[in-house]
Amino acid sequence: MSTVLQVRDLTVELGGREVLHDVELTVGDGETVGLIGPNGAGKTTLLRSVLGLVAPTRGSVVIDGADPGRRRGTVGYVPQRHEFSWDYPISVRAAVLSGTVHRRRWLRRASADDRAAVAEALERVAMTPLANRPVGELSGGQRQRVLVARALALRPRLLLLDEPFTGLDVPTQEMLTDLFGRLRGEGNALVTTTHDLAAASEMCTRLCLLNRTVVADAPPDGLTDPEIWLRAFGVTRSQQLLRTLSDPGESR
Repeated sequence: MSTVLQVRDLTVELGGREVLHDVELTVGDGETVGLIGPNGAGKTTLLRSVLGLVAPTRGSVVIDGADPGRRRGTVGYVPQRHEFSWDYPISVRAAVLSGTVHRRRWLRRASADDRAAVAEALERVAMTPLANRPVGELSGGQRQRVLVARALALRPRLLLLDEPFTGLDVPTQEMLTDLFGRLRGEGNALVTTTHDLAAASEMCTRLCLLNRTVVADAPPDGLTDPEIWLRAFGVTRSQQLLRTLSDPGESR
């Protein structure tokens, strides 16, 4: 297994406040790593640091042997749905095509290869029949599939997912879980933030418990000690978290 992502000693300050400190994370091809932690733990900031959108105070991020700025066009990113302007008058196909701009020069028109990648991405998320529909007319699940297709249009080796299952119906969750599993099987590396412990345990090869720094990093079956989770979430033994851990189905 070769290393796709290497985060070393990463510390990030935003607005004079330390959001992440001394984060160490390595992700290889064919791995799906789930970032688990409470609100404000720095999960989204870590993804944005990997994308090169947030500059570290200390430490480094290396993607396939280079800094994020040089790999921007090869990393797929699926943001939370509210971060996309769904009221913009654009079709599904055009929205997915917009994801390819990072791999071509400024103002350069999309190539035949870009359009082929868009067609492949739409097919993978079962959105080809809706390719000409305005994005503003889509349901929540369809919008999420557009964001995933937009990331896949880069044909990325590394895919970053920020809360990909929030607010989705069960069929859409199952379809995306199956897709992410196929992507991992093809040798891609995936990093996802999620609050759904059951989905993370099913989908991820490793879980990284994050609370401004890495509290634990292991396969799901290696994180059975409740004390690790209590430390990661900063709660007491009386909290709902313990009941969720004893019955993961409750987190759905």
